[in-house]
Amino acid sequence: MVSEANPYVFEVSPLLAAAREATGLDDFGDPRFEEGLAALCQMLDTTAGLDERGRRTNWKRLLRLLATRLRVQAAFKAHPEILEREIRRPMFLTGLPRTGTSATFNLLGQDPAARPLLLWEGTFPEPLDGVPEGEEDPRHTAMKETFAKLRERNPDFTRIHFADADTPEECVIPMAITFENVQQGIEVLMDPYASFFRSRDLRPQYLYYRDLLKMIDWQRPGERWLLKSPAHLWGMDAIVETFPDCSIVLTHRDPVEAIASYCSMMETLLGSQGCSPQPGLGETVLDFCATSLERGYAVRDGSDPRRFIDIRFQDFVADSMGVIRQIYDHFEITLDGHAEAEMEKYLVANPRGKHGAHDYDLGRYGLSEERVRERLGWYIDRFDLG
Repeated sequence: MVSEANPYVFEVSPLLAAAREATGLDDFGDPRFEEGLAALCQMLDTTAGLDERGRRTNWKRLLRLLATRLRVQAAFKAHPEILEREIRRPMFLTGLPRTGTSATFNLLGQDPAARPLLLWEGTFPEPLDGVPEGEEDPRHTAMKETFAKLRERNPDFTRIHFADADTPEECVIPMAITFENVQQGIEVLMDPYASFFRSRDLRPQYLYYRDLLKMIDWQRPGERWLLKSPAHLWGMDAIVETFPDCSIVLTHRDPVEAIASYCSMMETLLGSQGCSPQPGLGETVLDFCATSLERGYAVRDGSDPRRFIDIRFQDFVADSMGVIRQIYDHFEITLDGHAEAEMEKYLVANPRGKHGAHDYDLGRYGLSEERVRERLGWYIDRFDLG
């Protein structure tokens, strides 16, 4: 029960009731999401070891996600024509976290023909009534101001992963309202949500995500969607099935560096969300990443190879535009002079390390180079990453 003394109760029914009260809406759509919400609530209430700030922050986040889901469902009802749209030839970027997916994504997004998902619209996929034509969505304005303040308060995370309202961002942002995705990344490292996620059939989630993309495309159309998340390694079978004309770019980096960097990122994020330190974080991250690669490559190796291209981080750093041309050539996409010039301009304005250096150490997380190479030897050998 919710009380004034304990308003942040992680239980499904009170959260649903709070979202309904906050929005004046009552239809969440397919109730499938409630199973994931229940696992997430149990994890937040127990394993996460939240402090008072963490309970408040995470409860409000769940409420916001539920309110968004209600408004999305209302928009589908009010505008059934949304579902008639098609998402043609989307390009997905995926790979282990910290392997250059963001850098490649941001550069590809400079092509005017590409339509990257932006952070603010992934957070607010539903249309907002009453905004005069030509005026900025107030949610967009507010998010820009919020992120400016967050960067001031948490420069450590900015050095790891720079984000702004208008940065191309991961698909996990809008997919969070399914309550069966990776959420912020830390949730899938803690049971019971971690076990729930690994056992889930992800195809319904990607079907729902396709509808969310249609909703955003209905508001701000794009020629060719550009989408990205390391979490897509877990759902490659669902992606290929849901988007049969998609292309997939897979990024690769020495996992010794990638795993260490990701451990540091997750440690920072756990702290920022008010979670207690998680014992065995290094081994948990290593297993999560290794399993995601095993699942992803089982699909990749059983599918049409023309649908995929593999790029190495070291090659991207050495010759970014050369790698971009390889991607365009492989998927038979025209890279015109204007797009190339925009990419070159972006590279000059955004050198590597622009937002500060990110230092990390495997030993801090109970791992060694030998342990990582033992677990991911097949991957290192396959792409010559050692």
